[in-house]
Amino acid sequence: MKPDTDTPSGGGDALARDLHWRRYRFPDALYGYGAWIVVLSFLAFSVQYLEIPLGRIPDMFARMGAVLATRYYPPDLEYILDRDYMDYVVETIQMAYLGTLFGLLLSVPLGWFGAWNMTPSRRYVYPVARLVTMGFRAVHEMIFAILFVSILGYGMLAGVLALTFFCAGFAGKLFAEEIEAIDMGPVEAMRATGANLFQVMAFGVMPQVRVAFTGIGIYTWDVAFRAATVVGFVGAGGMGWYLKRNVLQIETERVAAILLSIVVLVLISEAVSAIARDRVMKMR
Repeated sequence: MKPDTDTPSGGGDALARDLHWRRYRFPDALYGYGAWIVVLSFLAFSVQYLEIPLGRIPDMFARMGAVLATRYYPPDLEYILDRDYMDYVVETIQMAYLGTLFGLLLSVPLGWFGAWNMTPSRRYVYPVARLVTMGFRAVHEMIFAILFVSILGYGMLAGVLALTFFCAGFAGKLFAEEIEAIDMGPVEAMRATGANLFQVMAFGVMPQVRVAFTGIGIYTWDVAFRAATVVGFVGAGGMGWYLKRNVLQIETERVAAILLSIVVLVLISEAVSAIARDRVMKMR
């Protein structure tokens, strides 16, 4: 068939674009629908295997409201205003502060050695730093608290160490990722002038990640404070010990008051953290 010589050049370009080979989209759609079928099938299997009573979900909130109204109301506010309990509140804040501080100090070298572009040795130091960070993150803070309580006994020291390990793993990974995302131009320039590792880190890396590190530190404190309110449940100090004691004694009104105090403290911590994060963002 001869081409139409009367067809304008623009029309020929449009015809060429229409005749251009395009990938058949059916396999992509098939993969997408197949993935959804697998996910939904696994969800249905899980519900059946775990014998989850879906029929009880519609009236769950009504039953929950009835339990809270009959057993947990009114909360015993006088109990949480007692001086002894307030001492445990202060202990919880101190434990969260010390755990966050020591954890952040430990996470700085972990982030430095665990960053691929800044580690002193990619063959030896990098995998060790990553392994230690991953190990801290893999174990829940409650497991750390149980471990240290069994070794050191009941008290605040076990809680501080548990929060230290938790914060080191949490912040160390974020620090390493921030360091890996820096601009290597200033770093290479300093290395070319003969600067050592500490000088490169102090003057080539830290100015680029200073704001990010500050934000990570604030967020780490926020998470650590939440954890500090419950690690005492296993004897690691703080408000959690009061919570455990009253739960075991079925003092539901006191439990409600303790939970209410934890919510208030977390809200205050969240407000302070939000103000600090806002100031950090203005530093950019």
